[in-house]
Amino acid sequence: MPTVKPPNSPTLGEFGERVRLRREELGWSQEHAADQIGIHWTQLGRVERGQRSSRIESILKIAAGLQTTPGALMDGLPIVEAEGA
Repeated sequence: MPTVKPPNSPTLGEFGERVRLRREELGWSQEHAADQIGIHWTQLGRVERGQRSSRIESILKIAAGLQTTPGALMDGLPIVEAEGA
């Protein structure tokens, strides 16, 4: 059984979980949601697993494609301080 990679950060993990939950609320497969967003389903999978950091433009596309707001996906996300900061 392959090892599941953990999220790259708590912030990305929580964002990905919110994206996945919204997709599931809509009753959509990853493939259908990715089509609505305008990205490849493998990219959406990496976002949902917290293994891909998204640019602001991508976050806007994801929110619009999932018929929600960027704030619903991002408000209150944990902020992780960079090491040495």
